[in-house]
Amino acid sequence: MMSARTTVATAITTAALIALVVFWPAREVSHAQPRRPTAGLTSVAATESVAAGTSARLALQVALPEGYHVQSNAPREAAFIPTVLSVDAPAGLTVTEIVYPPATDLAQAGQAQPLAVFEREFAVGVVVSVPASAAPGDIVVPARLRYQACDAQLCYAPATAATEWRVRVVPAGTAVTAASNKVFETIAFGHGTKPPATTAASTPAATATAPKDARAGLAAVEDFDELGESFGGFLYPSEFLQRVRDAESGVKTRGLFEGRGPLAILLVVLLGGLALNLTPCVLPMIPINLAIIGAGAQAGSRGRGFLLGSAYGAAMAVVYGVLGLIVILTAGSFGTINASPWFNVGIAVLFVVLGFAMFDVLLIDFSRFSTAFQPGAGSRGSVALAFTMGAVAALLAGACVAPVVIQVVLFSSNLYATGTHVALALPFVLGLGMAIPWPFAGAGMAALPKPGAWMVRVKQAFGVLILATAAYYGHLAYTLFADRWVDASAVTSSVDEKLKEGWHSSLAEGLAAAQREQKPVLIDLWATWCKNCLTMDKTTFEDEGVKSALSGYVKIKVQAEDPDAPDTRAIMQRFKAVGLPTYVLLKPRAR
Repeated sequence: MMSARTTVATAITTAALIALVVFWPAREVSHAQPRRPTAGLTSVAATESVAAGTSARLALQVALPEGYHVQSNAPREAAFIPTVLSVDAPAGLTVTEIVYPPATDLAQAGQAQPLAVFEREFAVGVVVSVPASAAPGDIVVPARLRYQACDAQLCYAPATAATEWRVRVVPAGTAVTAASNKVFETIAFGHGTKPPATTAASTPAATATAPKDARAGLAAVEDFDELGESFGGFLYPSEFLQRVRDAESGVKTRGLFEGRGPLAILLVVLLGGLALNLTPCVLPMIPINLAIIGAGAQAGSRGRGFLLGSAYGAAMAVVYGVLGLIVILTAGSFGTINASPWFNVGIAVLFVVLGFAMFDVLLIDFSRFSTAFQPGAGSRGSVALAFTMGAVAALLAGACVAPVVIQVVLFSSNLYATGTHVALALPFVLGLGMAIPWPFAGAGMAALPKPGAWMVRVKQAFGVLILATAAYYGHLAYTLFADRWVDASAVTSSVDEKLKEGWHSSLAEGLAAAQREQKPVLIDLWATWCKNCLTMDKTTFEDEGVKSALSGYVKIKVQAEDPDAPDTRAIMQRFKAVGLPTYVLLKPRAR
């Protein structure tokens, strides 16, 4: 027999490991910007062709995921990014009108006036004039839609999506056929706006300066060595200084499972499942369930008992594995859902209820329904019965198991959303951990600990972890609510202050200065929609210790306003930046 003291210590240690599995990845993910909802674009034309010397009416249909909207082309709040359609008309063609839909008023808590938004589905009209001299044939009219999607609580990073129309030009005077698309009935052509006038001299500068600087900067990076790895999110001065010191001394910040592979995660979850057998609504039921399925002393032989116990345990693993797989694969948008503060509030409330159940404040136990599934004596001893009872037991495990199962499934969904496919196996591995004792118990070879009051302490240890999870999700919800509003002008103003203090705004120029002076470099990737960028400027970068530590650095502010823009994407991929702000430390190579 295992001693109660040893059993409690083992269970609590395993539960602590489960806590690390749950909180470590969540903390890493929380530093990244949430996944942005993506707009679906459909470009259509009012007619199948357009005669030279006339105008073509075009439309861009925009569809957002359920529950999202975008800011209108003229938002009332300066902090929001307007929705703008930019049409790059080919030579000879002229965009004479862009027609945005009427904005919808959306009331927001804490706002004196409603927001002007475009709802989930809308269309933008475009009128393109085709000269009489245009040669017959197909013409491609490219365009870009820049938008900032929001839900009821959170606005996401702005995005730019490319689209195009194919216009078939026919000779002047040729009759054209109207396309059957009712979207043109909803667009108020003749009441739109003329695109801003641009000059040939100004257009190239506006579109080429940033990519040119990005290309030059990325080329210059090759003459530098990266100190450590990039890091980001809001960091307190002490945390930021520690990251700088580690980078300077060559100390690599290791994640909990870094260098150990996915087997470490699987092992911890396996041990957690094994520890669940020590809870008061599982351990006392083991001998009872063995008797029901005809295993243990009733099996007749150890081999037969081992087979029945294996079938019983395998069913538990299969049930948890299948249920977890269904939840994970049907929650493909979990990264986006998890970015909703209301979702996190709901999860926090759920875990508070489950945590109270672990302390018997609330009763959540379905094991009493298992009596309805007890078989007759004639069916005992069959593998099919053992498997069926194992599946039923997994579903009716009650308050001692369900909270942890839910916790593991949520963690698995979040981890799978980051691209870690081993997460698909975690619910199955949890069930496998619970199944480990059953083959040996079925064969009569297991030395099970004696049930007692110590099981309540194990149950309460899990309860503490579950309440800690509730606190984490509650804090995450608060953070997401706090990040709901950010004044773009305030972020820009804070960056301007840094530039006046000697920071560089050009990656290429800053790296060139660092090469001349043989100084290390701090690169700060920021955007006007990034609240943590503003917070870092106003707090951590104003700390005297941080200022002193960075006094010998060349500091560069690199604006990553649109992560989808090719130049910005190239920079973020080069430094493995997953969100903003991101900080990179470089050291010039010796000449």
